[in-house]
Amino acid sequence: MKKIFAMAIATVTVVACTTTKKAEPVKTKAQQLLERLNTLRQKGIMYGHQDDPFYGLTWEFDKDSSDVKNVCGDWPAVMGFELGGIEMGDEKNLDSVPFTRMREEILNHYNRGGIITISWHPRNPVTTIEGGGNAGQKFPEGTAWDVSDSTVVKNVLEGGSRYDLFQTWMQRVSDFLASLKTADGEKIPFIFRPWHENSGSWFWWGEKLCTAEEYKALWNLLQDKLIADGFDNLVWAYSPGCQDNLTADRLLDRYPGDDRVDMLGLDGYQWVPEEKEAFIERTKQNLSVLCEVAKEHGLIPALTETGMKNLSEPTWWTSTLLPAVEEFTISYLLTWRNYKEEWFGPSTSKPDAPYFVEFYNNDKTMFLKEITE
Repeated sequence: MKKIFAMAIATVTVVACTTTKKAEPVKTKAQQLLERLNTLRQKGIMYGHQDDPFYGLTWEFDKDSSDVKNVCGDWPAVMGFELGGIEMGDEKNLDSVPFTRMREEILNHYNRGGIITISWHPRNPVTTIEGGGNAGQKFPEGTAWDVSDSTVVKNVLEGGSRYDLFQTWMQRVSDFLASLKTADGEKIPFIFRPWHENSGSWFWWGEKLCTAEEYKALWNLLQDKLIADGFDNLVWAYSPGCQDNLTADRLLDRYPGDDRVDMLGLDGYQWVPEEKEAFIERTKQNLSVLCEVAKEHGLIPALTETGMKNLSEPTWWTSTLLPAVEEFTISYLLTWRNYKEEWFGPSTSKPDAPYFVEFYNNDKTMFLKEITE
């Protein structure tokens, strides 16, 4: 009897030990990107550059070119791309970048192992003239910067006079984003940063152009559309502008909610040399608040736009930018584009180049090679 009982116990034990575990749920592309961003920010701050592979101060639309790479020998870790113009059905965006080329460069940077961030500055759906491009309107008429009408956000929401038009615009955005796939059909994950700098009033979705509830409804309108269209590869970034004496309440004034945001950013620039100390102190104070709020809400912090226009102080990279950011565990910082009379990134043709190399070699900064090793 003892042997039989022992055998029974053994049998039960074997059965219990071989119980099948439930399979782990497959992580979405967005979740995978979020995990990567969180891991990388423990190692340093990634450098990003807007429109990096399209043009520079001495070239335009060359293949495999970059002002950043030409200066330091490495690609930016992060590249920024702009959708403005896609809503009109245009072949080129508001900065004259062909959308076919944009798709190609997004794929190229993804295949390199880089991070992609996409913004959208749609034209003003109330004041724009249909017909493609700017349809003969003079800047800022009809653009994202046209703030002549304070009812735009209200009018694109359900029941508004531009609701149907805006549905068409969002569909065009969705169609382009759906085309961002690898050759075998894999969705490309990216940071999506719509409706940014809403704490100012220079865009039609800005603070003085709509109520907080209208802004949140605008955010939800676009997000719900893209989710309904099956996008699970977008990391959603909410990024107002840097402000003097920023507070947590002010930062979250129009915040759409923890269930709708993955990344918390700030945009902040230095426009003239005389602002150096003020820029450093404001940036440090703002990033301190940003990082604390991001931690409390489970978000990834980033300096989503920054730069010094035309870099009139060549040492800016090491004497101003680094001191402003180096103590913070942010995901990335992105300087705006290099284009003819207005530039924010490095160039071999300008005296800031050797200082950018110092910035590149700093232990705190990370470029493509370091995030793909």
